[in-house]
Amino acid sequence: MREALWRMSAAAQAAAVRGGQVSAVELVDSHLERIAEVNPRVNAVTRVMAESAREAAAHTDRLRAVGEALGPLAGVPFTVKESTAVEGVPTTFGVPRFRDLVAPADAPPVARLRAAGAIPIGHSNIPTLILAGMHTRSELFGDTANPWNRDRTPGGSSGGDAVAVATGMAALGLGNDSGGSLRVPAQFCGVAALKPSTGRFAADHRVFGPDDPGPASQMLVTDGPLARTVGDLRLAYEALVGTDPRDPRAMPVPAYGEPLPGPVKVAVVSDPGGHGVHATVRAAVETAAAALRDAGYDVREVPDVPRLDEALAAYGRITVTEFAPTWPMVRTLLGEGGDRYIAMAMEQTPPATADELVKLSGTWLNIRRSWAEFLHEYPLLLGPSFTEPPVEPGLESRDRAGRDRVASGMRLCTVTSFVGVPGVAVPTGVVDGLPAGVQIVGRAFREDLCLLAAQAIEDRLGVLAPIDPRGPAGTR
Repeated sequence: MREALWRMSAAAQAAAVRGGQVSAVELVDSHLERIAEVNPRVNAVTRVMAESAREAAAHTDRLRAVGEALGPLAGVPFTVKESTAVEGVPTTFGVPRFRDLVAPADAPPVARLRAAGAIPIGHSNIPTLILAGMHTRSELFGDTANPWNRDRTPGGSSGGDAVAVATGMAALGLGNDSGGSLRVPAQFCGVAALKPSTGRFAADHRVFGPDDPGPASQMLVTDGPLARTVGDLRLAYEALVGTDPRDPRAMPVPAYGEPLPGPVKVAVVSDPGGHGVHATVRAAVETAAAALRDAGYDVREVPDVPRLDEALAAYGRITVTEFAPTWPMVRTLLGEGGDRYIAMAMEQTPPATADELVKLSGTWLNIRRSWAEFLHEYPLLLGPSFTEPPVEPGLESRDRAGRDRVASGMRLCTVTSFVGVPGVAVPTGVVDGLPAGVQIVGRAFREDLCLLAAQAIEDRLGVLAPIDPRGPAGTR
C-alpha cells in the first residue's frame, strides 16, 4: 500500500490516516519519494519542505495515538505557490533578490489548510514575480514542464502547483488567480481548480512590508486550490472558507447556499466575444454540456456573455494604471526578456488619468451588475478556461501577436475575475495526447453550485491524473 499512497485522492489519504490504515509519516514519505523521482523531469517543486513536513506528520500521528480527532485533510500533503507565505521558508516570487525573504507566518489560506490537518510539502514554481507571462518560468528556478508534453506550457501563474498535483507529487495545490492563473494551468495539466468569489477566502498578499496593494490587486487576486478530483477540491474549499482578522475583505457567507428550485439553468458559450475558439475546445464544451444534460441540468446555448470586450478593456486600463508607477523598478527584477509580457501591455494600454480612473470604477460596477443580472437568469455558465489547447512555452512574450493570442485565449477567465464570480475548472478528456477541459462559472458566493456541476461532469467523463511525465508529443 505504501507505494500507492501518493496515487490516492486527498479524501482517501485523509481517511486512511484517520482510520489508522497508514500513518501520516508514511503518507508524507510516499510523496517525498514521488517528488524525488518526478520533479527532476518537470521542475515544478522549487523547495522541498521535507523536515517540517515529517515533523507535522509525526505530530498528526501522535494526536491520533492519544485519541484526538483529526481534521478532514489529516496528513494530506499540499504544495504552495512560490508567492504565498509559508512560515519559516522564503517567499521568493522566483526572483534571485528574494531568495532569503523568509516568511514570519503562514498566509491565511496556508493556515486554514494546516488547521484542517493538511501538511505543506513544498513551494511551487511561478513566472517571475507572477508577471513574466503565462508560462511558468522563473529567474530563480527556470522552466516548469507540462507533464503531458514538454513542447507545451503547463500554463500559469499557478503552473507549478498544477504540475505537482497532476504528477502525484502532492494531493492538493494552493495557488491564486487574477485572470486565469488557476484555471488555465488546470486545463493544460488535466486537473481541477477553484477560483473563488472575491471575498470568499481570507488572504494576505503583503510580503514586502506592511502596505497593501491598490484596489485592482485587492479585488482581482483570489487564492484557491487545485486537485485531481472535484471531491478533493470540495474538501479544500470547505477548509478555506471563512473570515480572518488579517483580511477585512473576507465575507462571513455560508459555504453552501439554498438549493435552487427545478432544473438549474446553465448558459453555454463556447466562443466568448466571438473571437474564435479551437475545434477541440469547442468539442470539450459540447461534451461537458451533454454531461450536464444527462445529469438533469437545463442546458441552453446563449448568444454570448455580457459586455466581454468592454470588461477586458476596463480590466486592462485599471490594472495598467495601478501598476505604472512601480514599473521602472519592477522590470529590473524580471531578468532578460522577463519584462516583455507586461511591457507590451503597457505600450498597448496607456495609464488612465485621475478623471478617467474615476469613470472606470463606475464602469467596473456597472459591468458587475450586468453579470449579476445574467447569472440571475442563468445560475451557471459553461465555457472554456482557454480557447485553445495548451500552447508552446513563452508564446505570450515572443511578440505582439503571441501576446494578443494568449490574452484572447484566457478572456473568459479575465472577465470572470473582473466581475468577482467563482469558477471551477474540470477536465473533459484527452485529445491528441493533451488534456481538455472547461470551466463552470456561477453566481457570487455560489461555489457550491459550480462544484456540483463540475462533479456531474467528472462523474460522467472521468479523472485524468495522476500521470507520469512524458516528453515531446507525449513520448515517455
